[in-house]
Amino acid sequence: MKLAGVMVLMLLTAGGVWQVQDWRYGKQLAEQAGLHQDDLSTISNAAAAQVSADQDRRLALEQSLSASEQTHYRKLSDAQKDQARLRDRLATSDLRLSVLLDATDPASGRSVSACAETGSVVHGAARARLDPAHAQRIVAITDVGDQGLIALAACQTYAREVSR
Repeated sequence: MKLAGVMVLMLLTAGGVWQVQDWRYGKQLAEQAGLHQDDLSTISNAAAAQVSADQDRRLALEQSLSASEQTHYRKLSDAQKDQARLRDRLATSDLRLSVLLDATDPASGRSVSACAETGSVVHGAARARLDPAHAQRIVAITDVGDQGLIALAACQTYAREVSR
């Protein structure tokens, strides 16, 4: 019976030790879980702040690009209106395009006076009028060139804004 009493005492002691260790480890695990939760909260708050900052930057970029696009559209529209007015003036003979002539060109075989003709208000170097059809083609070429330059400026502005 003595042996059974010692066994019971040993089992009670082991159970008590087990219980004490369980309480200690439970307390340590609870503390670690609390610290882990604090770390997760800190990381979550930092991520939320980063997302908010990124959204603000994206919104600012979108607004900047929208303003740039409106400026590009206005410039393109103005250039197209100017070209249309110029084409209309050329078509109605309200405006004539002329070119400067080289009065000393030996290939022409004649020299041209630099004086103004009778009834002309143009003084200075000799000029020749262009045929209206040729003038229209020149205006069309400059229109395409103007549109290309405006589009290039818009692309450069876009690239600058996006790469910031």
